[in-house]
Amino acid sequence: MTTPDTTVIRILLADDHALVRRGVRLILDREPDLEVVVEAGDGAEAIELARTHEVDLAVMDIAMPRMTGLQATRELLAVKPRVRVLMLTMHDNEQYFFQALKAGASGYVLKSVADRDLVAACRAAMRDEPFLYPGAVTALIRNYLDRVRRGEEPPDQVLTAREEEVLKLVAEGHSSKEIAEMLFISINTVHRHRENLLHKLGLRDRLELTRYAIRAGLIEA
Repeated sequence: MTTPDTTVIRILLADDHALVRRGVRLILDREPDLEVVVEAGDGAEAIELARTHEVDLAVMDIAMPRMTGLQATRELLAVKPRVRVLMLTMHDNEQYFFQALKAGASGYVLKSVADRDLVAACRAAMRDEPFLYPGAVTALIRNYLDRVRRGEEPPDQVLTAREEEVLKLVAEGHSSKEIAEMLFISINTVHRHRENLLHKLGLRDRLELTRYAIRAGLIEA
């Protein structure tokens, strides 16, 4: 049961198996801050329902008929960019994982451990924090090291040293006030650096800054 102080995260659940949806819904609806408000049987239906229902978070299976979860994620974020998306899948597969990140997913959760990870992943997504299962973290690091070994250098430095410092601290989860105190600058200056980072890198929010920092090797995944 929710209380007046509880902010409820409204969830769209998309999976083509009714039994899976039922099980996932049981996991989510027992939490006071999570509520499945609408269900879809495929990606196309998920887009249709997202247009007509107020949702904060979409939990998508990858392999669905008509439109896959990856395709639906790209389309959903194009029409409702403030909605967060989690991929819930049986596939412990690096290719799917990287495609999910590229599509804009905030996290990647395996169905085999959904009862353990899904609730935490939902809350992390709404805090603009990426949620990755352990194998995905390994994949990110391996991908980065492979690119280093192939001699693939990042583009010419586009950030100043100070902007890089701010980016690293933002990606590590520090607040603007904490960053200001750590770097001995004003909070307004921190905000200005964050805006510059988003503009220079063509990114939208803290989650995307964190992804960039991981790819750039500024923080460990």
